[in-house]
Amino acid sequence: MEDLIDQSDLVLQAFWLTIQLAVLSGLCSLLFGTVLAAMRVGPVSVLRAAATTYVTLVRNTPLLLVFVFVFVAAPNIGWFVGTPFLVKGVIAVSVYTSAFVCEAVRSGVNAVALGQAEAARAIGLTFGQTMGSVVLPQAYRASVPPLASVLIAMTKNTSIAAVFGLMELTGRMRYFSNNSADDTVIFVVFAALYIVLVELISVGAIGLERRWRAAR
Repeated sequence: MEDLIDQSDLVLQAFWLTIQLAVLSGLCSLLFGTVLAAMRVGPVSVLRAAATTYVTLVRNTPLLLVFVFVFVAAPNIGWFVGTPFLVKGVIAVSVYTSAFVCEAVRSGVNAVALGQAEAARAIGLTFGQTMGSVVLPQAYRASVPPLASVLIAMTKNTSIAAVFGLMELTGRMRYFSNNSADDTVIFVVFAALYIVLVELISVGAIGLERRWRAAR
C-alpha cells in the first residue's frame, strides 16, 4: 500500500488512460454501431448484407485477435504506421464493440412500432430522416439496458490493451505486482478502480432510463 501511495501519480495516470480509452472507444462504438444498425434495417440490400457480414465476423472473433491485427498485422501492410498506441487501442476496442452496439440498437429499432416509421414516410420523410428523427430516438430509449451492458463489457475489455504496451490500469497493476511482495492489496485497489468506472456507467444508464420514462 505504501508503494501505491508513494507512486499515486502513476496510478492516477493509469486511471486517466483507462478513462480515455473507455470514453473514446464508447463514443466511436456508439456512432459506428448505430450506422451499422441503420444499414441492417435499411432498404439497401448490399449495405444490409455488408453490415450483417461485419457483425457476424466480428462477434465471432476474439477481441485479442482484433488487437493483434491492429497492433501487429496492420502495420505490416502499411496501416496505422506511426499511430499512437492509445489511438490503436481505441480502434481495436471500437471495431469489436461496434458489432455488439449494432445488435443492441437494432433490438431497440425492432421494439419501435412499425406504424411510427410508416407515418413518417407518409408525410414525406426519407429513410435517413425517419431513422434520425423518429425511429432512433425511440430505439435508444428501448435499448438503454443492453447498451449499458455492452459499454460495461467494453470498459473491462480495455484491459487487453495492457498486453500491447498501454500502461492503463491493468498494465500498471502488473508493474506494481512485479515489484511488490503483496499482490493482494494491489489487486484490490485496481479492481476497485474498475468497479468505479463500471458503477458510473450503471448509474448513468439508470438515470437515463428514469429521465426518459418520466418524459413519456
